[in-house]
Amino acid sequence: MYQERVVLCGSSAYEKKYYLNEDFLGLPEQIRQELQIMCVLYTEEIGGVLTLVYEDDGTLEFEVSADEGDLLFDEIGSVLKIKELRQKKRELLEALELYYKVFFLGEELEE
Repeated sequence: MYQERVVLCGSSAYEKKYYLNEDFLGLPEQIRQELQIMCVLYTEEIGGVLTLVYEDDGTLEFEVSADEGDLLFDEIGSVLKIKELRQKKRELLEALELYYKVFFLGEELEE
């Protein structure tokens, strides 16, 4: 169904905006809010742009970018914050991967 990577959501410290892919409006409101809070807090604390992207196999990856001249972007803090988010939000991230694999890639649930 999808041949390339799919963006779930993202936040930009530069534009002060949050984006949720319309294909994921079927997610429960609480999960959508949790994603928004997670992304916006990241960009407020670290700076730059954070995007959550599904790889071809359904794994969810954090992608970070920053403007070349952005001296306020915390590159070391970014690595540490993503590590922290992966630990604290592990269940949410795993559930989002499962959701994508079942509803978008058409994979069967394993018993």
